[in-house]
Amino acid sequence: LQQCIDSAIANNIALKQSDVLAQSAELGWRQAKANLFPNLNASVDQGINQGRSIDPFTNAFVNQQVVYGSYGISSNVVLFNGLSLQNNIRQNALSYQASKMEWQQAKDNLELSVILAYLQVLTNQDLVSLAVQQSEVSKKQWERLKILDQQGAINPSQLSDVKGEWMNSELAIIDSKNALETSKLSLAQLMNIRYDTSLQIERISASEIISIYPATANDIYEKALSQLALVKAVELRKKSAEYTVKSLKGTLYPSLVLGGNANTNYSSAATRSVLLNTTDIATDNYIVLNGSQVPVMGKQSNYAAQKITYANQLNNNFFTTINIGIRLPIFNSLQTRFRIKQAKLQVKNTALIEENTKVQLRQQIDQAYLNMTHTLSRYNTLQEQVAAYSESFKAAEVRFNAGVGTSIDYIIAKNNLDRATINLISAKYDFLFRKKLLDYYNVVK
Repeated sequence: LQQCIDSAIANNIALKQSDVLAQSAELGWRQAKANLFPNLNASVDQGINQGRSIDPFTNAFVNQQVVYGSYGISSNVVLFNGLSLQNNIRQNALSYQASKMEWQQAKDNLELSVILAYLQVLTNQDLVSLAVQQSEVSKKQWERLKILDQQGAINPSQLSDVKGEWMNSELAIIDSKNALETSKLSLAQLMNIRYDTSLQIERISASEIISIYPATANDIYEKALSQLALVKAVELRKKSAEYTVKSLKGTLYPSLVLGGNANTNYSSAATRSVLLNTTDIATDNYIVLNGSQVPVMGKQSNYAAQKITYANQLNNNFFTTINIGIRLPIFNSLQTRFRIKQAKLQVKNTALIEENTKVQLRQQIDQAYLNMTHTLSRYNTLQEQVAAYSESFKAAEVRFNAGVGTSIDYIIAKNNLDRATINLISAKYDFLFRKKLLDYYNVVK
């Protein structure tokens, strides 16, 4: 049984999907924590301007081809936003925990399904064995009567009646074998393995089957409330919804943001003047010397335009900025307030789900406990019935073999014993499943 459960847990696709959802919730939680960190972004722009444009180096108009580049890095961090980020972390953490509990719940449900399928295989195995035994009894009786009929010692109708009963037993074998293979198929499908007719499963001891359950329904319910994954999941979902409301309310407060950036740029049109030499030239000024105007000579510096190197431009144009700002949410079409109202409704819904889950849990435990006690009483009564019908059948068989009783009396006695035995087998495994179900609610592994 444990191997079947382990195989189902390892291979069941629905359970794997539940695990994927839990992993997704974990990523949401980790992302919520990462939202507290500063962001860091870099930008690189490179381009060519044709015709009349603004030189990004001098901000002057130029009419030429300009190759330019702009480079920057920026970062900012939220210092305060009404604890919205912190509450969002708590909300995602609770959502992740709820997803893990839902995975555990899916695992528990799968385990119960495997147990039920396993017990159904055992039930059908016993029913096949019983059908074979019943057929063997009818066959031997038919063989005995056939010899007597050949000797003319019995009414031929007795032979026909017993043969018909034998054929009924043969049909029961066919039907029970089909039911057995169908239950094996169901078990294989739960384990997500290929169906194999040679599949054999371990028997379960009778002592475990007939033992009374040690806890009361109220004890089981109280333990289920504190430990069952089903209950924990809905409780965590409600708490997660409550923190969603708190996170959204935080967005109504002003946000305090600290930021900074560093930038530089490059332009192919950027040049600098380089002094070549100094020459003497006549100026517009003059002096009168001996009645003649003599121009005044002056010094003139001669320059040449030289392109500034790429590295020098990046170094010369480098600048940094640090800023702190407050962002005030004044009006955004009431989107945040409506989202808060929706979140509050979700809290009410999760609270109702939690309440309904606990109510249904109480009802299910009461029903399961009632079924367990009823099945135990039925099993004990069927044991007595099988014992009584066994004695009745033995007596009918002795009378029939002695020629005192009729075939009808023999068949009725046999059918009564067969039905009681079949019911006893079904009750035996039904009781075991009821115990396993209570173990699930009682968190017994």
